[in-house]
Amino acid sequence: MNFDTSKFKNIDKSTILLFREKGTFTLVNYRNDSDEVRFQQFELEDNYIQIYFSLNKKISVAFNMEHCAIHLTPEDSGLVYFKEEDTKVLTTLPPEGELLGLLIPVPYFHSLFAHEGDSFFNFDSIKGGRPIIEEKVVSNSLKMVLNQIVDKKLHGALQNIYMKGKIYELLSLYFNISEETESDHCPFMANEETVAQIKKAKDIMIENMANPPSLEELSKQVGINIKKLKMGFKEFYGTPVFTFLLNYKLDYSKKLLEENKLNVSEIATQIGYSNSSHFIAAFKKRFEITPKQFTKQE
Repeated sequence: MNFDTSKFKNIDKSTILLFREKGTFTLVNYRNDSDEVRFQQFELEDNYIQIYFSLNKKISVAFNMEHCAIHLTPEDSGLVYFKEEDTKVLTTLPPEGELLGLLIPVPYFHSLFAHEGDSFFNFDSIKGGRPIIEEKVVSNSLKMVLNQIVDKKLHGALQNIYMKGKIYELLSLYFNISEETESDHCPFMANEETVAQIKKAKDIMIENMANPPSLEELSKQVGINIKKLKMGFKEFYGTPVFTFLLNYKLDYSKKLLEENKLNVSEIATQIGYSNSSHFIAAFKKRFEITPKQFTKQE
């Protein structure tokens, strides 16, 4: 992706400062509430370890120049470090795109892990001044914390206490190298029975993707109330029930397109669209390309 730095504008009121404490953390929620792609920039005047998470779309983050960029989806994250006093961070946010950025001053970052013998992070690159750009898969438990950070609203000092605690939790999960990111295990669910019910709900939605049950019907089938189903599903899979189903259907349609056995209209019908134009619009919104354009790439 080419970055024309002249089109990047300074961050605006749609960007929310979630937490800032001098010497420790700065946590920012970058959002695009418009109907057009938005190009935003902000400048860092100090050395930071930067960690970025896309909350819902494919988002690009570049640093000073176009070849120093990370391209994120909700499934991965990016850790960045440059030993420069002035760094321009250039973000490309699609409509409704949302990005979370955590900035940690290098001395404080080092203090968090140095007592562990640097086992969680290789500080040689930082000490040598070498740049770092690393991408990493986002686990289910980490997605849950990201959702809690964005959704939870408290007042005054309580918000700061809550947010700082969530940042520590985020870091512990992010640098937990033993975590099984591909596992369905979620340590925050109430009990194994609830976990089984949530997994069953997911399976039912997938099996009936063309004609899924309502939340009320689904809750009856798995044996829990609607409120517990909605909260548990979002905590476990990182999205509401029908957002999960939509994403699954579109990902599944992508596989069908790759197999090249069905046309667009047939695929739309198979995943539950009565109108192929609605499927095309949904596909383009998620993947930024039409089904026809996607098949031509194969």
